[in-house]
Amino acid sequence: MGAADRFHGVLLRGALLRGLTRLATMVLLVAATAVGAVRVMAAEPIKIGFSMSLTGPLAPNGKQVLVAIEIWREEINAKGGLLGRPVEFVYYDDQGNAANVPAIYTKLLDVDKVDLTIGPYATNMIAPAIPLLMQHNMATIGMLGVAVNSEFHYPKYFSMIAAGPRPKLAFSEGFFAVAMAQNPKPRTVAIVGADAEFAKASTDGARENARAAGLQIVYDRSYPPDTIGIVRATQEVGLKPKIFGGNMVGFLATPFKLQLGPLLNGMISTADTFIPAPSFSFPGVHDLLKKYQARAGSQGVDPLGYNYAPYGYAALQVLGQAVEGTKGLNQDGIADYGHTHSFETVVGTIAFGPDGEWTKPRVLVSQFQNIRGNDLDQFRDMTKQVVVWPEEYKSGSLIYPFTAARK
Repeated sequence: MGAADRFHGVLLRGALLRGLTRLATMVLLVAATAVGAVRVMAAEPIKIGFSMSLTGPLAPNGKQVLVAIEIWREEINAKGGLLGRPVEFVYYDDQGNAANVPAIYTKLLDVDKVDLTIGPYATNMIAPAIPLLMQHNMATIGMLGVAVNSEFHYPKYFSMIAAGPRPKLAFSEGFFAVAMAQNPKPRTVAIVGADAEFAKASTDGARENARAAGLQIVYDRSYPPDTIGIVRATQEVGLKPKIFGGNMVGFLATPFKLQLGPLLNGMISTADTFIPAPSFSFPGVHDLLKKYQARAGSQGVDPLGYNYAPYGYAALQVLGQAVEGTKGLNQDGIADYGHTHSFETVVGTIAFGPDGEWTKPRVLVSQFQNIRGNDLDQFRDMTKQVVVWPEEYKSGSLIYPFTAARK
């Protein structure tokens, strides 16, 4: 073979090697594409479905919950999601109307095929959702509902509210404990409750606690939900009871507090389950509230979010920890995990009892005192809303009787 032939042979071998290299590269690309497809399939979102009151009478509170859980979703996805998959929300506005809830959860489960459910928010909305969830064997964490599972006893229901194992009694227990510790003790009680599931559960408990305290019930009626209307009416008629207030959820919304201003003085609230105080400084809660309050103005929600944002966020923390703890989406496994483990959340350590209620209650009794004007800053801490019960969270003393606090 001559020099030219040898040179040509080298060129041929070089071309062959380059061809083989390109072929190998193509094979690698095909293999990489196949691996990429597997990864895409593995990273298909985990869909969490729920209804939320974004319009209607419950919207001021439902919007707070939504902002908080969106913060959780963003944070968990930034960390890689759940089970290595991103989290996606599928939700619809129930308009604060219980009649809308069954259709929403039917769509979520049968059409949207969500992997997990939470909610709904509020007692009135949760109650009609449970039968649908039971039919589909789905676990859920109801948000801020009182004693919803006391009739169903559904083992896959969990409650994100600090009412404890006796929720009907919890929201008036402290009220009567404080009242009966005063001198002179009250002897009679009037019970007025909104015509709604949440209020019915609360007034049922109030009757039982009143009788246990030896008080005579002299008035017992229901009314259309209207916290602001009730407070204004007491002022207009000159009501002068020894102690006045109760589980009035309107007190939890900062805009309502701003509307009422000094009319709140002397009023007792048993609806609060979170306060911005050192005794409630749980891991992560200050960061959450900081993020929430930074978004509040642009999203048109309560500027402080103290009672709703932490509990909405905590509900997703519980669900996320149960999913990671069971390493899957099996509803039976998630429910079993919920009943056998405690959870670290922004509202503290939570454990759930048989009906999904917290094993330990943490309902506060507070009194509005010395409110001047209608500015926001006086509601940023608890100096104008003094915790008077239980002892471990107490920040001040009750002004008694009610008329003394109105001066």
